Amino acid sequence: MRTSYIIALGSNRRHPRHGAPAHVLAAAMAKLDPVARSRIIASRPIGPSQRAYANAAIMIESDLSPPALLIHLKSIERSFGRRNGGQRWLARVLDLDIILWSGGIWADEALTIPHSAYRQRHFVLGPLCEIAPWWRDPLTHFSPLQQKARLDRARARV
Repeated sequence: MRTSYIIALGSNRRHPRHGAPAHVLAAAMAKLDPVARSRIIASRPIGPSQRAYANAAIMIESDLSPPALLIHLKSIERSFGRRNGGQRWLARVLDLDIILWSGGIWADEALTIPHSAYRQRHFVLGPLCEIAPWWRDPLTHFSPLQQKARLDRARARV
């Protein structure tokens, strides 16, 4: 059965063949054959990393289950030179996260959909609004546009 997925992409390290992080994301998008893609944006790093990120979002359709897609995404990350382990939020060549899927909610020991932190991240919500502004979060029932507006209001109060 064909299922739609929203994937967030991030990179903040050059790749020996693809070059700058934005080019890494373009190459990763080509491997995933999206039905919709956002523009690639620049964002500030979170955590200890000092390098700016390139971020984007894509929508793909797949016959894979969420766990099988996660395995596929991890293999793509490894093919770009990503190593497992180490400290979170350090520089990385490629990060691929499943944000939402048309099946609603998924939770097991390795994967939670919707992604637990995407609602608090402009670098995910901005690109997501470009490709699926109408999609509804199965937990909050808010669209990405509504979630981004809520995040913008919360940041304006700080």
